[in-house]
Amino acid sequence: MIRPDLRTGVRWKISVAIAAVGALIAVALSLVVHNAARVSMLDNARDVQIDRILLAQRWYESSKNRDPRFNSRINDPALPAELRRLVRDGRRGSYVDDEGDTPEIWAAVPLAGGDVLSLRTEFTGRSATVLKDLDRALIIGSVAVVFGGSALGVLIGGQLSRRLRKAASAARNVARGDTGVRVREAIGGIVRDETDDLARAVDSLTDALQARIDAERRVTADIAHELRTPVTGLVTAAELLPPGRPSELVRDRAQALRTLVEDVLEVARLDGASERAELQEILLGEFTARRVTALHPDAVVRVVHESWVSTDPRRLERIIGNLVTNAVKYGVDPVEVTVEGRVVRVRDHGPGFPPALLREGPSRFRTGARDRAGTGHGLGLTIAAGQARVLGARLTFRNAAAEGVAPHGEAGGAVAVLWLPEQAPTVTGSFPLPVVPEEPPRRRRRRPWNRG
Repeated sequence: MIRPDLRTGVRWKISVAIAAVGALIAVALSLVVHNAARVSMLDNARDVQIDRILLAQRWYESSKNRDPRFNSRINDPALPAELRRLVRDGRRGSYVDDEGDTPEIWAAVPLAGGDVLSLRTEFTGRSATVLKDLDRALIIGSVAVVFGGSALGVLIGGQLSRRLRKAASAARNVARGDTGVRVREAIGGIVRDETDDLARAVDSLTDALQARIDAERRVTADIAHELRTPVTGLVTAAELLPPGRPSELVRDRAQALRTLVEDVLEVARLDGASERAELQEILLGEFTARRVTALHPDAVVRVVHESWVSTDPRRLERIIGNLVTNAVKYGVDPVEVTVEGRVVRVRDHGPGFPPALLREGPSRFRTGARDRAGTGHGLGLTIAAGQARVLGARLTFRNAAAEGVAPHGEAGGAVAVLWLPEQAPTVTGSFPLPVVPEEPPRRRRRRPWNRG
């Protein structure tokens, strides 16, 4: 059973929670105030009713005709049983009858001869009006409390949600490799809460991971550097072996080992972020066609639009060479290289890039081969991506759809695209500021000289 993925923000959850609590409190207080006011008004009405029945009793006992006044009655058959029992005991009292739509206030006193003088009045008039006005005020106040609580919840939740979004954005930047980002600095703010604790924990984790990565890079670079001298000696010694098939195998493996060591050293230098580009002005199309033809004569080069670029030719040659070599090694002919302005595209017609590379980018010592008997070490695209970062360029990877196949169906070849920037980084690693032309100085107009 697939459960629906319902996603709601912290802002609205806090707002709903505060509104619900405010509504419960408002309803509870309204009920308490309403009942207290009603009980107080009924008690006042009973006191008034007692005064009236006493006044009616005095009138009845002082009159000659024994005529009850003030709407009082003698031995009213509708007199409540509770009040009737109280009067039989020789006491006066009052009673509230809530059985009907409108409460009735009763008062009764005993008379001589066993008679009962009673008075009944409905709870209407000014008291009922005051109670209705109070209920209306309580309803308006409750609604105001709910809306006010909702607004307060949106405000508080919005601030918390904003800080969490900033923290998540900073964490994503760290995950992409920008280890200079600090989550605590990204969220900002003066108030300290649990978000700051989370940010400090993420920053501590980032520092620990970065320290471990730097240590691993230093170990890798040191090992490769230490291997460089003996591997060079091994290659030299292999060249002195007598001709033959075993010697060719030794020379081939020694050269492959030397290439691997050199690649590992280059990756270590690129990871250290100490490389700087040495810029020159070159024609990108002509440069690419000459280098690709020298490396792989069978590759097809098309220059759609020529453009002058300021870049490091050595690093650009390394990037293009690695991309074309990867296409020739793992793809299917024809390998096509297209230059359009500042964009260089390298495409083959093979099975395409593996999903892991498209999802995570190039990774060292991981190739597209299913087994470990592949012909590469997975460093070519890693070096190309690192050199592109030094140039301030962007290197993307995707798979082209096969002819007659949907865009997300079977791949029709791997496509690597190098986007060179308009402003290349300087030797210090920064980008030059755009030059703003100065305005020519304004000529001051001479005022005519008045000879007087």
